[in-house]
Amino acid sequence: MGSVGKDSAPEASVTSLRLLTLHREILVEQVKNTQCILDNLRINGYICNEDIEIIHRAATKADQVRKILELVQSKGEEACAYFIHILHEAYDAYIDLRPWFNTIQYMPADFVREIPVINTDPISKYIEKLRQELGRDTQFLTSYSQQEDTLLEELYTDTQMEMMNDKGESLGYLENLDEILGEQGVFNQQAETIFITGDAGVGKSVLLQKLQNLWSKRELNTETKFFFKFRCRMFSAFKDTDKISMKDLIFKYNCYPDGDPDSEVFNYILRFPQTVLFTFDGYDELQMDFDMDSVPEVVSPEESTHPLLVLMNLLCGKLLRGSCKILTARTGTDIQSRIIQKKVVLRGFSPDHLKKYMARHFPMQEQRAVVSVQLDASPHLCGLCSIPLFSWIIFKTFKHLQSVYDNFELPDSCITLTNVFLLLSEVFLGRKTKKQGLLKRSMSCTAGIFKAGLKMLTAFAKLALFGLEKGSFIYSLEEVMSCGLNEEDLQVGFLRPVSHYDACGGTTTFEFLHLTLQAFLAAFSLVLDSYITPEGILRFFAKCEYNKTSHLPCLSCFGRSSHPRDTDPFQTNEHFQFTNLFLCGLLCKSNAVLLEHIVPPVCLKKKRVALKSYLSTSVKTHLRDLPRYPSTDIEGNKVHVMPNFLWMLRCIFETNSEDVARLTAKGISADYIKLAYCNIYSADCSALNFVLHHHRKCLGVDLDNNNINDYGVKQLIPSFSKMTVVRFCVNQLTDSSTEVLSEELIKHKIVKVLGCFKIVSN
Repeated sequence: MGSVGKDSAPEASVTSLRLLTLHREILVEQVKNTQCILDNLRINGYICNEDIEIIHRAATKADQVRKILELVQSKGEEACAYFIHILHEAYDAYIDLRPWFNTIQYMPADFVREIPVINTDPISKYIEKLRQELGRDTQFLTSYSQQEDTLLEELYTDTQMEMMNDKGESLGYLENLDEILGEQGVFNQQAETIFITGDAGVGKSVLLQKLQNLWSKRELNTETKFFFKFRCRMFSAFKDTDKISMKDLIFKYNCYPDGDPDSEVFNYILRFPQTVLFTFDGYDELQMDFDMDSVPEVVSPEESTHPLLVLMNLLCGKLLRGSCKILTARTGTDIQSRIIQKKVVLRGFSPDHLKKYMARHFPMQEQRAVVSVQLDASPHLCGLCSIPLFSWIIFKTFKHLQSVYDNFELPDSCITLTNVFLLLSEVFLGRKTKKQGLLKRSMSCTAGIFKAGLKMLTAFAKLALFGLEKGSFIYSLEEVMSCGLNEEDLQVGFLRPVSHYDACGGTTTFEFLHLTLQAFLAAFSLVLDSYITPEGILRFFAKCEYNKTSHLPCLSCFGRSSHPRDTDPFQTNEHFQFTNLFLCGLLCKSNAVLLEHIVPPVCLKKKRVALKSYLSTSVKTHLRDLPRYPSTDIEGNKVHVMPNFLWMLRCIFETNSEDVARLTAKGISADYIKLAYCNIYSADCSALNFVLHHHRKCLGVDLDNNNINDYGVKQLIPSFSKMTVVRFCVNQLTDSSTEVLSEELIKHKIVKVLGCFKIVSN
């Protein structure tokens, strides 16, 4: 009856009836669910209720399958063909038979295609429901844009995914997303959590969205049957008195099974935890400052306790041991390796990735060529664009502002991160300003947009600051409205509605498009609010000097320390650090021309003076406390900086203050500066260059084991004339960087030590 492919010799001409005889043993062994088969055979008239009663009398599942085979074979070829079709169409109910269908090269006969198959297996129905829910939720890229629905498929571009061992050493790069769940790079077989980390905006959330979308379409190479997604910030939204069980948590915040009175789905999950995959996005967003010392570890999946304890026990393997977990967090979020199975660090776009991403934004060759020329002229801009979020903002604003102004070009090489977010704000605020024809873009145009939208901008900034101080990233409608925002304001783009936190399908909660945008707006509030004193704008520098004490009982395995930090305002605390960085950028002199239109100049100047004074004092203290010791590469002293030194450089670069940069260069007071393992990425090289430019003496520079890539090397060209040691090992460099280095080193002839292994071929 044509139930197998025509080319599947020697079974090409084998009838369905004969197939059931030939493969009886496989079918008896692999078919576990008989109810779905019986339901469909009965619905379509191949068997009756009496037949079903006889089959149910069989003692074992295998005997039931044997009786079904005998029954359908007695009914003839058509019944046999439909029986096989049921097994094929009820995909998840008979997933173990996929290899068998490949072996026989199954192709249903035309008459069979017309007979419907209803998957009545509760587990399969739930899996299919999960796939549909995930497919719907992940179809569009909603993380960065509320107003425009962009299909994930149309914009998603791979980034560099580097595997690391438990010592932080590179194990190479993953070639595709399937390898995230594979054995490659596993350094702890006893653990169950795959840890994905990377800088802000590097694409951790979008990567999870892509994995979820692939699974929903059965395009992810995994045996996972259940995929449950969570965002860690939701656990901070619960009250201290809230309680929930693991069972309720996974169903309430994903979806419930339909028609499952006997809890077959949950029992299956408990029996086969290896079929479950959890994703927990944004571990660094958790707020854990409440007392739960008296709460024991949770081992029962139906025991109710605080949701955060359920999360911690899942990650520790106390609950549903054997399930796979993917956890994401920003760089610098430490988790002990004993709970980590493998670690993947996202490194952003390579030059090739960036070209592909640009092509997706600019499908027209003419426009793409214009953007490409402007990018090629600015290594610093390319460095910023290696971070997907910043690239998205730059490309989106370029397209929008080019449609409004006939003379808009991408910013020049001096662009800071603050400038990037000012551009985004201009686009969002400009949505409420009516345009009449093409205009010449000027400062007066930009200032006009900010003045017209000042009330709305102030309200968004107030909400962002409120959230940052409260440690909250989710806002109720009441909180949003209390800041002076109305429903029309919510459409411009700063905020987006989120419904999955209330688990009821409502849209009563909101969040900023990205935490980095919230940090930018919080900094804007510090500048805009005339009631905040000049000293008051420094509040988040102070917050970076300590770490909150956590009272959660099982947090020792997550690297959260209860000991106060050393008092250094550049200690890593990213949500506050970005606010400090944007504060420096907003108060720089070059932005005064814009801000003086919306902030009283006297107030602006006082805040700028206070910030510069604080930075100068902090830089002196920071540099004085850096460890120094004799260099082994060259004669003289070596200063070894910590990763927090990077935040100091970034803040100085954002201020664009030559005075502070000169003070920093003088404070280095060493012959050799070691910046290895500081997580420096390409755009940071402009900040480093900004300071080294003022260093009077020659200097050895060690940048081993960072992420500067080819763009960073090009940005450092002005500083090569002062470098006696150049160490760029393990930095994603290609032959292009080798050519740049060769030319510069030959030109200046002062380099005594060159370290540059692990060059990636173009």
